[in-house]
Amino acid sequence: MAKLSLKDNIEKKINRSNRNVFLRSDFKKLAGYDQVGRALRELVKEGKIIKVGYGLYAKARTNKITGKPMLAAENGFVQVADESLKRLKIKSQKTLAEKEYQTGISTQIPINATYKPSRDKKSYRFSRKISYRNLKLLKVSE
Repeated sequence: MAKLSLKDNIEKKINRSNRNVFLRSDFKKLAGYDQVGRALRELVKEGKIIKVGYGLYAKARTNKITGKPMLAAENGFVQVADESLKRLKIKSQKTLAEKEYQTGISTQIPINATYKPSRDKKSYRFSRKISYRNLKLLKVSE
């Protein structure tokens, strides 16, 4: 049996995982930094994963209507953004708009994914951009 390529190994690892978000460092045991980068770039071109930030990738699936790749997460970009913050170990709190919507006080659905950083130094100084198409994760200071 032929040995699988690095791209195939990464794709297999992504398909088997329950996660929706992957860091580039998740694959560092498979090969070197540059090789992993090339394999991830190929998977993005093929529509198997979507790049949502620097070193952040999300599972993708094909849209039945357009045939283009889209986020595979059940709750879309909001779920990917939350999981990205957790994977990057950024502590955050729910924003006021999210709390009001979830408790039923407001019927207005928050459009953008937002987060309120905790006061610890790492979370408060977090400035990485996480986005997908025209959606962006926004920092809120309430």
